[in-house]
Amino acid sequence: MRLVGLALLCVGMGLLATLPAAPGVADIVWRMALCGCGFGFFQAPNLKALMSSAPPGRSGSASSIVAAARLTGQTIGAALAASCCGLVGRDGAVVARALAAGVAAVGSLMSFLRLIAMPRSG
Repeated sequence: MRLVGLALLCVGMGLLATLPAAPGVADIVWRMALCGCGFGFFQAPNLKALMSSAPPGRSGSASSIVAAARLTGQTIGAALAASCCGLVGRDGAVVARALAAGVAAVGSLMSFLRLIAMPRSG
């Protein structure tokens, strides 16, 4: 499900990056809904896998590492978006959305590679 979620997020971000010059509210809403569904399909199973892989006595540490990784990602994402706006100017938001779609594409690829590299049991 994580792969599907990241793929949906990637498609949604790509569609946001290709918005027309004067988009209507509906144009933005359905693309954002696609991104939200993709993020939801990715985030929940990913967190479950991370937290269930930690020993019970280390669940607090695992939770803090997940929170630190999330905040680091948010900080880097905001910095990259601001850098895109500063370097590119008016089209910086488009470049930032395209960059986000690229990051989601790399995540989808890594998730896919993880699936084919995992040893099959049974």
